[in-house]
Amino acid sequence: MDSTRQQKFSRLIQKEIGEIFQREGYNFYGKAFVTVTGAKISPDLGIVKIYLSIFGAKDSQAVLDQIDSHNKEIRKKLGSSIRHQARIIPELRFYLDDSLDQVEKIEQLLKSTRKNDEDSPSQESQ
Repeated sequence: MDSTRQQKFSRLIQKEIGEIFQREGYNFYGKAFVTVTGAKISPDLGIVKIYLSIFGAKDSQAVLDQIDSHNKEIRKKLGSSIRHQARIIPELRFYLDDSLDQVEKIEQLLKSTRKNDEDSPSQESQ
């Protein structure tokens, strides 16, 4: 369980990274649509895992690699925006958040089972 301090700092970083991507995202990853879905910070506030959902790109891993190649630049921009609120600017680690893909897959499976149930004749009429 994260402490209140970790939760507040995670929310701050998630918000700030999202704003950086809104303003200057085209420079980092081109025309893909990237959403910051979460941030989780270590107890010492030195490392933050940032979870991203990537849409509108054929290869989301390639977009993630592009973002990761600009890691120092993004961290510098983060530092300039939270310099009065944080003593240490954490190291950034980016990860794909595929939870929306999993939700879509589950919905497709549920739809297919409902369709199979509707297509099969009922046993009650005998």
